[in-house]
Parts: sequence; C-alpha cells; structure tokens
Amino acid sequence: MKLFLCILFGFYAISCNQDETTTVSENIAIEMEDQAAVVSVTTSQIGDSYAFSVGISSPDTGCDQYANWWEIVSEEGTLIYRRILAHSHVNEQPFVRSGSAVMISATQEVIIRVHMNTTGYSTQGYKGSVVNGFSEYMISGDFANELADQAPLPDGCAF
Repeated sequence: MKLFLCILFGFYAISCNQDETTTVSENIAIEMEDQAAVVSVTTSQIGDSYAFSVGISSPDTGCDQYANWWEIVSEEGTLIYRRILAHSHVNEQPFVRSGSAVMISATQEVIIRVHMNTTGYSTQGYKGSVVNGFSEYMISGDFANELADQAPLPDGCAF
C-alpha cells in the first residue's frame, strides 16, 4: 500500500492523487500569474514625513486587467496611505510610482502591498520600516481585505 502526503500551503491545496505530478511551486506559480507583486520599496524624507516609491510587476493587459493601487498598511491592518494608479502599465513592466508624504515614524513597521482590479490584493508584498529598510514579505490572503472598499478608490481607468 502506498502512502500519499497531502500538502496545504496557504490557500493552495495540492492534490493527493497518485497520478498528480504538479509540484507545490508550480501550483503557486499558476495561481500567482494573475497577481501583481511589489518588487521594490524606497523612501525619502520630507520634513517629518516620508515619501515612498514602490516598484510593481503586474500582468496588465489594459483597463480590463491592471494594478489599480498600492498601499501602506499597519501591522494591525489599518490603511495608512493609498496611491491610486489611474491607468494600466502594459508596456512598462515592472514600473515604479511614488506617493506623497506619509506621516509615520522612521521605526514604524508597515506592510506595502498592491491591488489588481481583477484579482484583488496580492500576497507578495514588502514589510519593514524606514530606518531598517524593507524586504519581501508573504502576506496572508485574508489580511485586511476589507480595506478594498475603503476610500480613496479609483474612479476608472484612463487607458
């Protein structure tokens, strides 16, 4: 009798069928191809505030599918800042967009994440602080999803 191991990874359940040959990483890659991802975060000081520049890689196809905002969220799930992206970036991947001044302390730990108009929040973000820097961070799929309905929100797509 053969013993099969079932693996549960986040929201991704891998088949226990003995004929299944897809690996965990292949299944995750298939699920992630429709998500955007934060690929870089830099900051600059403006008085007592900090401006963030966020690099995003997204599978934009036009207004039908594009990354429509990035945001800064506290570890507790409070929206600190949202940068609306007014159009798709089909021919500019990855791309970087800066935001205006954000009032946080240099030591406050925050999460930077991106949202797609079709698939919602990505689980690939960055976490850190201005003083210690930011690094890649896997975000729980259910983390602060209610923020998707909180203003400010995009009012359309320019192109």
